[in-house]
Amino acid sequence: MPSLNGVPLSCEEILDRYGPLVYRLAIQGTGSVADGEDVAQEVFVSLIRCDPAFADDTHLRAWLIRATANRCKSWGRSPWRRRVVPLEDNRDGIAPPPEGGGVLEAVAALPPKYRWPVYLHYMEGYTAAEIGQLLGCSRNTVLSRLSRARAKLKDALKEEWA
Repeated sequence: MPSLNGVPLSCEEILDRYGPLVYRLAIQGTGSVADGEDVAQEVFVSLIRCDPAFADDTHLRAWLIRATANRCKSWGRSPWRRRVVPLEDNRDGIAPPPEGGGVLEAVAALPPKYRWPVYLHYMEGYTAAEIGQLLGCSRNTVLSRLSRARAKLKDALKEEWA
């Protein structure tokens, strides 16, 4: 079992604490509820298999975010993904939220290199330096990607509201 400060964590405790975060990130990263569930499950299975020891809660949280981002990237390159034919065009039948639905859809349509920094900054509250550490790039790269993402979102939303 993974441990935090030398104290073993139970599977239930890990899922209760970090399940919602990993699940949100996985859905955001894959763009699909079903695929997000699969990615989240893979992340927790790999956490249990590798049995790491974490210095603190921040270290464990960062490991989970990084593992989820990596799994989503792997999922995007998977040859199985390219063979799947969607049954519906409505993102698993989930209606967009009434307010801000256009913004969320526009964020989901961004390329992953822009989507991840936007999500981690605006939804999870991470700084550019923290995002850089999580995604393995510099703070300035994160700031550039956030700036470019805002420009892309502005253009996309301008067309929608015009």
